[in-house]
Amino acid sequence: MNSEKISGTGFTFPVRINRFLALKQYCSRREADRLIERGQVLVNGKPAVLGMLIKEGDEVTLKSGFKKVEENRVYLAFNKPVGIVSHSPEGDQESISDIFRYKTRVFPIGRLDRDSHGLIILSNDGRITGRLLNPEFEHEKEYIVEVDKPIEEKFSKKMASGVRIGDYVTKPSIIRAIGPKKFGIILTEGKKRQIRKMCMALGYIVVDLKRTRILNIELGNLKPGEHREIKGEELKKFLSAIGIGK
Repeated sequence: MNSEKISGTGFTFPVRINRFLALKQYCSRREADRLIERGQVLVNGKPAVLGMLIKEGDEVTLKSGFKKVEENRVYLAFNKPVGIVSHSPEGDQESISDIFRYKTRVFPIGRLDRDSHGLIILSNDGRITGRLLNPEFEHEKEYIVEVDKPIEEKFSKKMASGVRIGDYVTKPSIIRAIGPKKFGIILTEGKKRQIRKMCMALGYIVVDLKRTRILNIELGNLKPGEHREIKGEELKKFLSAIGIGK
């Protein structure tokens, strides 16, 4: 049997088997559960059981079938149109899965609200979700925003330094002027409807919001509803930035 032995150092034991595999960056917890159900994970030479705890010194082995999971990972840059929700549609709402089909099942990594459009990453690699979305990592996301009236200098300065929205003050951001009512903003956090709330707190209403970049992944010339594969050096750089090896 072709197999791969996984060492168990670098974190605290005991640890659940699916978390163990995720921490070692072999797969997501969900992928790990599927591998266990298919009998592709062994612990000390015996088939692993869902939810079992791994102790220091245990020998965890993956059968060769794991490689198939790794090779089937897909990463897409998708231009979400206005009016489409990224998750959990309600009533007559349409979601990305309603308007887009791919040969492999993929899901949105993160959110982009219904009234906004632009770049969202689609993937079947559950490992990247926490790594990309956890605000502790301060990954850059870039947007182009149009508001309802001419932008004053004090608005730009306040947006850059931080805005109180409810009981939270936003982190500093990078602002650049694009036009009388349009600006670019780079955030390192992603509170729900954050940019809209920041503008509203300063007396402005967002009339158009487009995400153009997530880390090194650019929207580019993709039209609404179009996608492209993220691969090669672009993918390598992206995964490296979030601390995951391909």
